[in-house]
Amino acid sequence: MSYFSEGIHKALDLLVHMDDATVSAVQATLFSTGCALALAMLMGLPLGFLLGYTSFPGNKALRLISDTLLAFPTVLIGLLVYVFITKRGPLGEFGLLFTVPGMVIGQTILALPIIVSWTAQAVENLDSRCRQTLLTLGADPLQQALLTIREIRYDLGMVCVTAFGRVVTEVGVAMMLGGNIRYSTRTMTTAISLETSKGEFAQGIALGLVLLLIAFVVNFLLAWFRNKGRA
Repeated sequence: MSYFSEGIHKALDLLVHMDDATVSAVQATLFSTGCALALAMLMGLPLGFLLGYTSFPGNKALRLISDTLLAFPTVLIGLLVYVFITKRGPLGEFGLLFTVPGMVIGQTILALPIIVSWTAQAVENLDSRCRQTLLTLGADPLQQALLTIREIRYDLGMVCVTAFGRVVTEVGVAMMLGGNIRYSTRTMTTAISLETSKGEFAQGIALGLVLLLIAFVVNFLLAWFRNKGRA
């Protein structure tokens, strides 16, 4: 196991001295994940709230589709987006393949059903007496919606943190759509995969430590939102 202890020593050295390739992978990961999460929230929170708060024709079908997409394999998402953005695809003229925007598209699709389904679930789990109380107090539909959002704000925080944790650790979409290009589209997960396959453990361990730190922060935030929601 000497190679492992040596790998940890080198990994810590890379982190302390802010190795360019390591920092680039962290930056690419956080940037693409942040952009994807922002887009998914922009689309998913209103749609999830609509699915959970209102009843309309096709509501159950949309909810079923969203719930099914929760288990959608990331490599399949990568394949479908690849078909669209490759040079022979409908969006090929935009040159999105093997770019950060290309990765963002795939990661947005990955995060979207999480936000939609879990937001709808949060709305549905809200005590039905809350809406009845608002009606009794004479609140109009807009006021009812805004107050409902206020009641579930911590649940929505948990939804967004969960989606971030899911996207930041995925490999398939980033590998297929980003191409694992050094100093450009190489993320932490794709770099770990590549370096390990080459027998170079130092950078892989360094990035693994960063991912562990991110996982700790994500779980800390989840616990915080959960406790605030119960308070």
